[in-house]
Amino acid sequence: MASRSQIVVARKNLSRSRVNGHAVVDLETRAQKGDHQGLRLWLRMLSCTVRIEKEISLRLRREFNTTLPRFDLMAQLDRSAGGLRMSELSRRLMVSGGNVTGITDQLEREKLVIRHHDPGDRRAYTVKLTDAGLKRFREMAARHEHWIVELLGGLSRDEKDEMIKELGKLKSHMNGVPTARDSAMTGSN
Repeated sequence: MASRSQIVVARKNLSRSRVNGHAVVDLETRAQKGDHQGLRLWLRMLSCTVRIEKEISLRLRREFNTTLPRFDLMAQLDRSAGGLRMSELSRRLMVSGGNVTGITDQLEREKLVIRHHDPGDRRAYTVKLTDAGLKRFREMAARHEHWIVELLGGLSRDEKDEMIKELGKLKSHMNGVPTARDSAMTGSN
């Protein structure tokens, strides 16, 4: 839930954030001119990501009666023909094992995935797309790609290349920055 001060800032910024005469309320409305450039960039990237994700979620629901988490799980399975352990799915999707179990249960009831004991560890399960699941995922993936291309269509090919390059530099930098987890392991603050 937003704090009172965040709501006040968002309201003040509404007059600055307009598209076709309509106010656009998003994460970036929190930013003000005096804020640090890094913060403004972060909010701009997050705002774009959230808006794209919301649009993709709506389209998946409307056209395929599914959710983005279900699509993401199926995408991971599509990349791994032999299937994946539940724990690996959880790690790749960066969600809890319980979330993966719930999504897998739904997809299994719809006969889009099959779950079986892992031959190397009888306590573990491996999940794999069924033929029907693979067919369904490929239909969704083709539409998903089309939607992404459409949503990013306001940028030229050169602009997209430049953004990929620049964000690649940011990603490389972030890969070298110690994380909170690293600090916790070494005992430093």
